[in-house]
Amino acid sequence: MTKIDDIYMPELAIYHSLRESAFREDNSFVADSPKVANILLKTSMEIKSILATREYYEEFEEMLAQKSIPKLFITDKNEMQKIVGHKIHHNVMMHGIRPSNSPLNALGDNIIMVDNISSSENIGSLARSAAALGIDSFVVPREAPHPYNRRALRVSMGYVSMLRVHIYEDIFSTCQALKTMGYKIFAAEVTQNSTPLWHVKVPKKWVLLMGNEGRGLSREILEICDEVVTIEMQEGVRSFNVSVAASIMMYQFKNR
Repeated sequence: MTKIDDIYMPELAIYHSLRESAFREDNSFVADSPKVANILLKTSMEIKSILATREYYEEFEEMLAQKSIPKLFITDKNEMQKIVGHKIHHNVMMHGIRPSNSPLNALGDNIIMVDNISSSENIGSLARSAAALGIDSFVVPREAPHPYNRRALRVSMGYVSMLRVHIYEDIFSTCQALKTMGYKIFAAEVTQNSTPLWHVKVPKKWVLLMGNEGRGLSREILEICDEVVTIEMQEGVRSFNVSVAASIMMYQFKNR
């Protein structure tokens, strides 16, 4: 373990720079809280360092001994708050390297895909629900928050690590490639000709495409999908939160 003599030492720079732009150059991520960190420690992903209190190291000594982690920084709660620049409610942070982008042809039979979600919390919630329901593949556009974004990672509770993640550049070419591979693409949207969720016939290979929180899916995107699906709702209520809607649909699709 390395005792911190200077909170501005170069090895701690990643914990000072918590904005997403700080992580893009070397594909880093920062995770916080014991629950998230410990789930990631059980994976094969590369961990560069841990910043934690003595209590954390003592409690999880056996698990940490099974990983080869270059730097283990030991500190106290007050010093950790000085390093990150705000109040925290946990006793560990972790610097790791995001898993490589999974190619489309390496994804599973069931995929949750998003068009342009703007909220990190929704990305994290979608990842957590997908993992819980056995949907092991998550397809996300380059311009959306990354699933290993610090806030998304925290909301997913680290369960995003159970998913194969593909980051795409163009939705039209990506959908066409998936259709060529035998996937049926279902768009989640309220339209005049939407199929009620209860009546959907689910094939073996499917993609569930969710739209932006405010705008939904555009007409051009709906036209390239095989079928548009909607959840039957009480009259006067137009929509669910995107992560709630996706969870309901994934459960129904998975259990048909």
